[in-house]
Amino acid sequence: MFFDPYYLLAIAPALLLAFWANIRVKSAYAAARQQPAPLSGAAAARHILDSAGLGGVAIEAVGGMLTDHYDPRGKVLRLSQEVYSSYSLAAVGIAAHESGHALQDAGAYAPLVVRNAIVPVAGFGSNASFILLIAGLLVHSLSLVWIGIALFSAVVFFQLVNLPVEFDASARAKAQLAGLGIVSPQQMVYVDRVLSAAAWTYVAATLQAVMTLLYLITRFGNNRR
Repeated sequence: MFFDPYYLLAIAPALLLAFWANIRVKSAYAAARQQPAPLSGAAAARHILDSAGLGGVAIEAVGGMLTDHYDPRGKVLRLSQEVYSSYSLAAVGIAAHESGHALQDAGAYAPLVVRNAIVPVAGFGSNASFILLIAGLLVHSLSLVWIGIALFSAVVFFQLVNLPVEFDASARAKAQLAGLGIVSPQQMVYVDRVLSAAAWTYVAATLQAVMTLLYLITRFGNNRR
């Protein structure tokens, strides 16, 4: 199924967009990493959270690359070691973005609430959907195939809901960095490039998920008839 040239054609725009976005992320991050910031990533995040009355949100350093995230259950902001300790605009921008998620959580931002609610279903769907699709094809069961497609649709829904969450977190990050005087207008250019480039990776992932779902519906819908 996934060697079907029609499938590759269907997701080609998403793959090209993802390739371009990854190049842009690396370029923007490399440039912003060379620009000094007045605070470390952790200190910038702490300043943003405290200014919003979120002193109870902890900030922790974690290992790995691209492991930065906000845990809404534990009310913990986890930053990769480089972002946590680096005094660069790249680190400050990423830390501010993750702080934006904490602000969303505190304000019960509706798309975030929905995203958090469907995380278990989307997680299960991402693992089980293609297992059921392949199993359905092997045993010639169209019912299993459609159950797999239904589960994959939960993944697509998660991706669609995730887009406004990520874009809003970046908007909040830039507003906080500017409003609190952490980053000057001249420095904001570098932060904006990093966050904008990262946003395009989410767009590419969402587009690929949507096009995959449309491909599956079209292919097996035709078989059904």
